[in-house]
Amino acid sequence: MNPCPLCGRVSLFFFYQDKHRSYLRCNNCHIVVVPPEFLLCAEDEKSVYDQHENDPEDKKYRRFLSRAFEPLVAQLPDGAKGLDFGCGPGPTISVMAEEVGLSVSNFDLYYHNTPEVLEYHYDFVTITEVIEHVADANGLLARLNALLRPGGVLAVMTSRMVDAEAFGQWYYKNDPTHIRFYCIETFEWVAHHFDWQLEIVDKDVVFFHKN
Repeated sequence: MNPCPLCGRVSLFFFYQDKHRSYLRCNNCHIVVVPPEFLLCAEDEKSVYDQHENDPEDKKYRRFLSRAFEPLVAQLPDGAKGLDFGCGPGPTISVMAEEVGLSVSNFDLYYHNTPEVLEYHYDFVTITEVIEHVADANGLLARLNALLRPGGVLAVMTSRMVDAEAFGQWYYKNDPTHIRFYCIETFEWVAHHFDWQLEIVDKDVVFFHKN
């Protein structure tokens, strides 16, 4: 049996099966994961992302991001510096931040692969609609923790799983690049593990405050 990619325990059990792939759930941290044999290669994964049309001029997209960005800005001190981790082909949070006098660097494995920005520390990090794509859940969160200054804020945007009964009808699981699914209990485990304070902001937005 493979260990859980978040908590590391050998505690995954069968959770759901559809016509495309199966899903396992951890009975420790409660994350739902797609097994390795169903993961896309990097080329196929990027081909899906290339179909996204993220544009900082798109008002609908900006409204979507604003549900994480506006409550975040309300908590930040003047002159705070941030990082948009997984900014995609059309970085938008950095544009929105500049409009309110904040500086945000961009990083994306496929579209803005600038590893030098990962050598600094930030007052806040945004990761919007990204965490569900990353196989190494614990490695990702550990990297984000290292990027945050003490007292910093990690803003996470991802649709949360509600319960097992609803999972089968959940549109979010049908994207082949969505491979890790989080719920409130999972985020509570994450907060405890990294010694963060969890703040539930919206149905698909949580903030982690680094102590």
